[in-house]
Amino acid sequence: MRIDPLLRALSEPTRLRIMRLLAHMELAVGELAQVLGQSQPRVSRHIRILCDAGLAERRKEGSWVFLRSAVSEQSRSPLGAAAARLLTVAEQEDTTFAARCTEDRRHLAAIRAGREASAEAYFARHAVEWDTLRLLHGADGPVEQALLEALAGQDLGALLDVGTGTGRMAELLAARAAHVTALDKSPEMLRIARARLQALPAGTVDLVQGDFTGLPFGDAAFDTVLFHQVLHYAQDPGVVLGEAARVLRPAGRIAVVDLAAHDREELRERHAHARLGFSDEQMLTLLGEAGLVPETPVALPGTPLTVKIWTARRDCATAPNASGKTAETGKTTSA
Repeated sequence: MRIDPLLRALSEPTRLRIMRLLAHMELAVGELAQVLGQSQPRVSRHIRILCDAGLAERRKEGSWVFLRSAVSEQSRSPLGAAAARLLTVAEQEDTTFAARCTEDRRHLAAIRAGREASAEAYFARHAVEWDTLRLLHGADGPVEQALLEALAGQDLGALLDVGTGTGRMAELLAARAAHVTALDKSPEMLRIARARLQALPAGTVDLVQGDFTGLPFGDAAFDTVLFHQVLHYAQDPGVVLGEAARVLRPAGRIAVVDLAAHDREELRERHAHARLGFSDEQMLTLLGEAGLVPETPVALPGTPLTVKIWTARRDCATAPNASGKTAETGKTTSA
């Protein structure tokens, strides 16, 4: 980060307002334009200047572009931390600026309400499908409690929630993690998750669009990886678990919550399940081939389906290769 572009970026009132808004929540370009009462092209120009200065970051999600602050008072960059602190103090000391920021934050309420309305409309359209699936494997509460117990006794650290869907698991585990990255392939599901998670403190959760067959993260990026009712959508679960092992740090932990093996073909036909659940033998083999050391699974019988929780740790002596198989550390590693 360089001082000249940083100071130039902070020399314009609208950009100061944008930075204070982004300190509270991630916003789409159109949402920022709505709050600021300015045209989207004009807001985009301001955003470009802030991003070029290293103060903000863009993230594309389908046809939408979202912005978040790239600095905080805890930033590793001293300049970034100083810039964040300056903006906080400015709002405390400059009454005119504080009033403008307060008014901007009032407009965020409309953004939050709009996101929630969109989520409610989605669930109204798909209510029958959700209710059918819930009836098959029982209530969510006991499963969530069992997962919390399975992950008890450790700090979740950097958590990756693969196939976050509605964001429920990210919400449930956020207080126990240093940071949550919630990934989903569907932009619509990410909008649902954003509505659910928007009350969490800024910087707690990152929402990322991506595919579980090729996770958009570097090696050893996470301490915990979660698959909650998502692995049955994988055509090749071994590849997916190999990717999870690749992004897992040594001694990191993975949790797979999914259906035990069953014969309900209608889930394949109506709900696009590629796998009709997993047996313990199948799952333990898949985890082992990914270089993961399985732990004792947990069963939660339902009517008629049973939910299983499989957990495993990354074997420090092995590293996953591109095929999802393992090799001795120091030899073949994933690209």
